[in-house]
Amino acid sequence: MATYVNPDSARTDDAGASHREVSPEQQAAEQRLVDNVIASFDGCDDARLKGLMVGLVKHLHSFIREVRLTEDEWGKAIDFLTRAGHITDDVRQEFILLSDTLGASMQTINVNNQAYRGATEATVFGPFFVEDAPRIDLGEDMAFGAPGEPCWVEGTVTDTDGTPLVGARIEVWEADEEGLYDVQYDAGKRAGRAHLFSAADGTYRFWGLTPTPYPIPDDGPVGKMLDAVGRSPLRAAHLHFMVSHEGARTLVTHIFPEGDPIGFKDTVFGVKDSLIKRFERQPAGTATPDGRVVDGTWSRVRFDIVLAPTGV
Repeated sequence: MATYVNPDSARTDDAGASHREVSPEQQAAEQRLVDNVIASFDGCDDARLKGLMVGLVKHLHSFIREVRLTEDEWGKAIDFLTRAGHITDDVRQEFILLSDTLGASMQTINVNNQAYRGATEATVFGPFFVEDAPRIDLGEDMAFGAPGEPCWVEGTVTDTDGTPLVGARIEVWEADEEGLYDVQYDAGKRAGRAHLFSAADGTYRFWGLTPTPYPIPDDGPVGKMLDAVGRSPLRAAHLHFMVSHEGARTLVTHIFPEGDPIGFKDTVFGVKDSLIKRFERQPAGTATPDGRVVDGTWSRVRFDIVLAPTGV
């Protein structure tokens, strides 16, 4: 039978978690609390909400009991969340950063975007999407003066049967060569983002910027957390897409340059093999697909997008 061990003599594993023998009486007291909290939701008429709350309580209490969380540690966690709330505003969303860096965002995406007949894989949304990105026509430039190497992006949008999707809405956004999004300079600034629509044959094309790695905002509590656990705040270089069409599951994804040094060490765990693409650098003076004159090098990439139907 398990007996209580004095905390001063408790041992820890390699991960630092405390292993204390807990008496049957103590285990019973802890379980009674879990049962009481779960029972408090019996009057909830919303079955889904009740299921979410019961699952949350079970896992939260299991975590507390497994690691033998101290009151001081719980107080620090509350303080961390409070500071995350204080730094969050219309532009900066610290809770999305927290979700991303713990892999919660990516896991939620995995759960809700099941593989289906070669449909393009989804990845994290990120905190820098805005609703009012300007519209561009096919072949136009979404950089709007943001600094960086020009990049020609082209591809098709089809369903899983290979049928071209006409008029698919394609939202694109990315950081500039300094690693900053437009809204990080000025909440009202719009550069490095746009939306466009696929043509009658499902094709699309636009000018953007060659993606470069950059750190997530690390001057807040999430950055301090990463530093404390020895993790880098760097994201792998990427270009964001959100693609929608009637009858199709909306796709939120990125593409990542082949050979990026950050790669799968991406701090938000967003990289997938299928989303790594070859960005081919073109020497200065190379003719562009649309006759644009580029001063210096530029790159080009092809990204064919396949949308799954709704309901899968």
